[in-house]
Amino acid sequence: MSLSFGTDLSGKVAVVTGAGGVLCGMFAKTIAEAGAKVAVLDLNEEAAGKVADEIVAAGGIAKAYKTNVLERASLEETHAKVLAELGPCDILINGAGGNNARANTTKEYFEIGDIEADTVSFFDLDQSGVEFVFNLNFIGTLLPTQIFAKDMVERKGCTILNVSSMNAFTPLTKIPAYSGAKAAISNFTQWLAVHFSKVGIRVNAMAPGFFVTKQNEKLLFNEDGTPTERTAKILAATPMERFGEAEELNGTLLYLLNNEASGFVTGVVIPVDGGFSAYSGV
Repeated sequence: MSLSFGTDLSGKVAVVTGAGGVLCGMFAKTIAEAGAKVAVLDLNEEAAGKVADEIVAAGGIAKAYKTNVLERASLEETHAKVLAELGPCDILINGAGGNNARANTTKEYFEIGDIEADTVSFFDLDQSGVEFVFNLNFIGTLLPTQIFAKDMVERKGCTILNVSSMNAFTPLTKIPAYSGAKAAISNFTQWLAVHFSKVGIRVNAMAPGFFVTKQNEKLLFNEDGTPTERTAKILAATPMERFGEAEELNGTLLYLLNNEASGFVTGVVIPVDGGFSAYSGV
């Protein structure tokens, strides 16, 4: 099945962070199928290499780069390599992000006695865990943009796509840091869109709903493959009553990257969530 819907990104160089993961790996493959040369960035060098190898095996052009999106020096080193090996960046996908258990509460609702109980309440949240989640999502978007968007200034057809979340619209229980960080991504997307509006760079975001990935698989399914209680709640709050398939993000991805289709679109955050963000629960 074609991932790119006939979109032509020939001549473009795309940089995708977090591209060793399920969703961003698919983004990299989709963009490559559309004709772009793809820089596959991930802290996990093996995962990035696998995605790049699959792209090359399918006839595309891609190179993997071990990169830490929280370290400017790492990003600058990768930027220099991308410039030399692929060319200046036309498309930046800020996909690196995620959550950490140290920034989660154990329970959905605080109850009397939780402070003394063997549970992680709001009052027990680990500061370093919260800082890590905020940094990974927000700083991990800001720094790559600072490094790679310099290539885009006053060049036609350049685009930045950030990955927000439906958490940005309505925060989920138990994960305050991740929800807050994704809300920051949505706000930052709007800020960047205005800031870069005079130099030809469009900036938008997509906000995926619930998709099964390596990061959340254990939260959604028990070891025997049965759905967890949280999965039941998610599906009950999703009008389409299922998880999304990774490929169902491709239409929004390609629309926002296609300057002929969305040339007057900047500063938007598009939910792809089966109706989750629209549902009031009644």
